[in-house]
Amino acid sequence: MFLNIKDLSVDLGQFHLKNVNLSLEKNDYLVLIGPTGSGKSVLLETIAGFFSPYKGKIFLEGKDITNLKPEKRGISIVYQDYVLFPNMNVYENIAYGLKKKLDDKELIESKILNLAKLLKIDHLLDRNPETLSGGEKQRTAIARSLIVEPNILLMDEPFSALDINTQAFLTELIKNVMKEYQTTCIHVSHNFNDVWSLAEQVAVLNDGIILQQGRVTDVFSKPSHNFVADFVGVHNIFEGKVIKESKGISDVQINNDLVLHSSDTYSGKDMPVMVAIRPENIVFSNKPFISSIRNQLKGLITDVMHIGPTVWIEVDIKGNAFKGIITPSSSDLLGIKKGKEIYLSFKSVNVKIIDGNDSFKSLMQ
Repeated sequence: MFLNIKDLSVDLGQFHLKNVNLSLEKNDYLVLIGPTGSGKSVLLETIAGFFSPYKGKIFLEGKDITNLKPEKRGISIVYQDYVLFPNMNVYENIAYGLKKKLDDKELIESKILNLAKLLKIDHLLDRNPETLSGGEKQRTAIARSLIVEPNILLMDEPFSALDINTQAFLTELIKNVMKEYQTTCIHVSHNFNDVWSLAEQVAVLNDGIILQQGRVTDVFSKPSHNFVADFVGVHNIFEGKVIKESKGISDVQINNDLVLHSSDTYSGKDMPVMVAIRPENIVFSNKPFISSIRNQLKGLITDVMHIGPTVWIEVDIKGNAFKGIITPSSSDLLGIKKGKEIYLSFKSVNVKIIDGNDSFKSLMQ
């Protein structure tokens, strides 16, 4: 394991990190997500060495770095507000840390030019920071952090102060640069596009606790906690119990005897569980499908919301509110409106079972 954080706890008076466990292999790209105030920046700065934990360890390549000074860790950090030296031009900003490691001026220049070209700022090297755009400043800040070839690059919402087009441009650029430099990265973000575009791993943090870490598809398609399911966009979460399991299919009874079929297996029959269904996995129709889809339900549309280029539909089925998402053209074809009866279909593979033993609350205690 390249980075291994074990039971890390930090006390900042009004805020605590609580028994954080996080691990990364070399060259992994992890995006850390969670609500504002959940402790994402505190975790980054503790890894960097700016805060001292009162419990737990941080191991880097098997070495305990928990109490090492920041400058001894080989870790760089990039903030959203750039923090460039105003009295230095772009070249001097990038060269600042590298000059402490190398004496060879030609080698320094070669490294800077190579990275500046990758980040498309080689034409800006003589410019002062105050003359740069936000995107140019952030690329300079990333270059300054990356040029020293850190063990880990930490980025704290590096794109949040930028416009959407610049964010998209930088996302693609960073992907290529990280691949070239083979850098292990932890990237704090509120933007799920960063997760899908950049991350191999994602971790969800709330109130100082890492609730789940794993591959992006695993965390988003099979959240292990109610909070994670809600935060990453699963809007259909129901309490229930597994009443039958046969041939790889679990039958989950939820409110008012409604039974959903899941291809997730769960050994605890009649034990409480949660089931989660992502809105985009629900198919709407005016008639039942003649198909092998196991979950086919009929309900009454209770709400229709036009949000940007999508239409959100809420359907009541035996007192359970199901939310789905379709395009405006599909909405028109189906004649979607409040009070209309509609059929919902979704595959058993899209019904995810979450342990219902209130594991989130137990972690908070």
